[in-house]
Amino acid sequence: MLNADGCQDEGAFCAVRPERGTVDLYGFGKHQSRSMVAYHPDSMLQSARMQDFRWLHWAQQLQAVAQTGDAYANNDYDRQRYDQVRNIAAAMIAAGTGAEPQVIAELFKREVGYATPRMDVRAAVFRDERILMVQERSDGLWTLPGGFADVGDSPSGAVEREVHEESGFKARAIKLVALFDRNRHPHPPFGYHLWKAFFLCELLGGEAQPSIETSAVGFFAEDDLPPLSRGRISVRQVQHMFEHQRNPRLPASFD
Repeated sequence: MLNADGCQDEGAFCAVRPERGTVDLYGFGKHQSRSMVAYHPDSMLQSARMQDFRWLHWAQQLQAVAQTGDAYANNDYDRQRYDQVRNIAAAMIAAGTGAEPQVIAELFKREVGYATPRMDVRAAVFRDERILMVQERSDGLWTLPGGFADVGDSPSGAVEREVHEESGFKARAIKLVALFDRNRHPHPPFGYHLWKAFFLCELLGGEAQPSIETSAVGFFAEDDLPPLSRGRISVRQVQHMFEHQRNPRLPASFD
């Protein structure tokens, strides 16, 4: 499990720690080994890079071009060129984090096939005007139940499963509240492009039961939220769930 601003269920990320002046890059994949390096800024240019993550978004896009191109290349010449694009993406991330380019390139090579955004699902479950949240063991912070959708899941099935696994409660998805591009919201940056689907869910039963990923479960009022795991959720996103709970006729939000 990861133990910074990002999270295990959302893959690779760079965790920004302004108090230490570092950007930490974690390895890719939920079940793969990971490496971590810290980038220590020693100039105004480096400090500025910590506040501007466009370089990471560009690297994500280059990696996707290389991955997809390699999947459909029909000759060694093209494959070599896509390897060069992948190496450029790895070099960009390495320059922004202090990691070794070859380490990043090897992690990228594990990704095969047509590159698409990964899907994270989050549940908004209410009881007595309070929203269900779970405390992550990985960072000690709180989030809405959720995580990566698994192969074979439907969107609603994925979020219902995550609620039960992480909180002990049973819920039924009744409305798609929002579909967001993670890059467009104030989260610490990831190594991968990610979409986030938020569902309003009806509480069916069960009882609070922490899991191997969560250490506590609770319901919280909108004006009394616990410290949030910003890699997974933002204050504004939680507030948006309350808005839809109060007014179910609101249309779904999307980027």
